[in-house]
Amino acid sequence: MSGLNRRRFLGAIGAGGLAGVAGCAGFSTTTYSAEPPLVENPPNAVYVPSHVEGMEMVGMGMAGDARVAVTYSYPHRFWTVEQEGDGFVSQRVDVADDDAVHLMASVWDPDTGVVLPNTGLSMEIRTDDGLVSQEVVYPMLSQQMGFHYGANFPLDGNDVYDVTVSVGAPNVKRFGPFSGRFTEAGTATVSFDYREGARNEIDYTVFEESRRGQRDAVPPMSMEMMPVGQVPDSDSVSGQTLGEASVGDLVLRGYVVSADRFGGDPYLVVTAATPYNDLVVPGMALSARVPGDGRAAFAGQLDPALDADLGFHYGAPVSGGPVEEVELTVEVPPQVARHEGYETAFLETGTVTLSD
Repeated sequence: MSGLNRRRFLGAIGAGGLAGVAGCAGFSTTTYSAEPPLVENPPNAVYVPSHVEGMEMVGMGMAGDARVAVTYSYPHRFWTVEQEGDGFVSQRVDVADDDAVHLMASVWDPDTGVVLPNTGLSMEIRTDDGLVSQEVVYPMLSQQMGFHYGANFPLDGNDVYDVTVSVGAPNVKRFGPFSGRFTEAGTATVSFDYREGARNEIDYTVFEESRRGQRDAVPPMSMEMMPVGQVPDSDSVSGQTLGEASVGDLVLRGYVVSADRFGGDPYLVVTAATPYNDLVVPGMALSARVPGDGRAAFAGQLDPALDADLGFHYGAPVSGGPVEEVELTVEVPPQVARHEGYETAFLETGTVTLSD
């Protein structure tokens, strides 16, 4: 990818329960006082963070065709991704003195349960007295929630707030039941009865030294009311399997699928996921090269796309015969903010080969 195209890509994507860990040895549950120290010398990979937090539901609503759930927890540090020279690094965003909560929005298709990345999302917080805060919210990854949108927000103390979530149209190709849907922006407003005392009772789980920093991940929360975005199991994909490989701990799996909804040519599918939990990872530039008879059968960018069976993925039609192998290049790593445990992973570019 040329420097100009890389800048265009970066500009296009923008800024932006305890039951799950009960099986893990080495933790204690308390209530919030202050964030524990960061893990010293974490690996350049996914790792068990210093702590995890519970969360509480604020409310749910429809924003156009999409369902939105707003949740909250303690304000906490997170990391954004910045370009530095020819590479990418994570930059920590610390809690500001006036931050009261970390607000999160999950967005999905209510018919299929598919989580919707690449939308662009903002939140506006108001009381009867007027505007309290308004921000474009970061697309974000956490080990407990997977992909969501989140940011820290200040509040004016205990009060009832109206939180309006504005969801843009996903910048993706759409197949099957997604065709013609999610083409317009929408908004949803929920009421947030905030009480600092109730916030301070949310579970706060600190891991012992022997567990934090290990190459592993906390299991996602089990949330009946909203989905956690995960890539499909290989066995559930109806088509040719091309295997898997990793770039910077990002797990890439390839498939070739033939179906009318993808057109007349075989459709190359690549899913991108976290290790351990198979959580969907959007927001990167991914290209592919498929060898052919004398020349490449395909060479170019893979488009982010939505499909009811495949979920969020990267794909392109491929002509010119059977696909026996594909060369994948991560040209720009995932441009999503990260909770602790993901901030040192998914920062690399590189090329891998998948084969049948």
